[in-house]
Amino acid sequence: MTGNGISEQGEKVIADFIHMLETEEDLKPKTVKEYGGDLKHFIGWFECEQVSEEIIPFRMEDVATPTITRYRDVMQKEMKLKPATINRRLITLKRFFEWASVQGLIRRDPSKPVKLVPEEKASPRQMTEREEAALIAAVEHSGSIRDQTIITLMLHTGLRTMEICDLAPGDVIIGKRSGQVTVRSGKRNKQREVPLNATCRAILEKHMVDLSPDSPYLFPSEKTGDRLTERALRHLIQKYMKLARLEGLSAHDLRHRFGYVMADNTPLHRLAQIMGHDSLDTTMIYVKATRADLQSEVEKIAWQ
Repeated sequence: MTGNGISEQGEKVIADFIHMLETEEDLKPKTVKEYGGDLKHFIGWFECEQVSEEIIPFRMEDVATPTITRYRDVMQKEMKLKPATINRRLITLKRFFEWASVQGLIRRDPSKPVKLVPEEKASPRQMTEREEAALIAAVEHSGSIRDQTIITLMLHTGLRTMEICDLAPGDVIIGKRSGQVTVRSGKRNKQREVPLNATCRAILEKHMVDLSPDSPYLFPSEKTGDRLTERALRHLIQKYMKLARLEGLSAHDLRHRFGYVMADNTPLHRLAQIMGHDSLDTTMIYVKATRADLQSEVEKIAWQ
């Protein structure tokens, strides 16, 4: 038994796992520390759980699938931990036992069949019409045509920051009554075509007139002429957020704004296609009512 509350064998297992993470994975020190803390929590629980008068040192081959499901239930029902914390610890165990299995330290991975705790996705903060108008006013007053086009496009297509940065002039097709932009760098490299409304078409035409004919990017960096980085794009949007005196919003909230507005009148499967969602569950966050919405609905039948 060590001064840390777990056996020396348990400490050695943690040290070996952390050594692997530090040498084979490109992780931040804080992340490595969290992995170690999660594994120590499990080993401490495991050693105290054994029915014996003395501490039975941790051996990974003594861990079976029901052991891990029992640990999950204890965290949920007795420790009353949040689903996010429980799932982080379970993911640590899955990574640990997968490593132990690959190394031949155990015959089979007991964590593989264990399911994570369902987490209800909270609906993202909604940008209001007034906030959207203030942001547009700020960029129209202080920003270049490029910046105006970026923010307009994000609000009217829901593209991710990475997708905006990777766009090439050839990805845009503009007709008299229709248009589209081809997104080639979506999540998991999935390509999709996103329609452009009249607002997008008008400002894109204006922007592309001023764009250098040999520019490989639709929105090149004004400093280097090369690809605009996502960090620079987020910084650019924050600049206009500050000018508009908006707080608590980020670049990703422009995508959420599009999702919320579209969800009012667009079938979910079509919105998922436009936004590049793999699952309708992700798109569902835009139709879940807020607490204020629900309060408003029940107030409609009040007798007072």
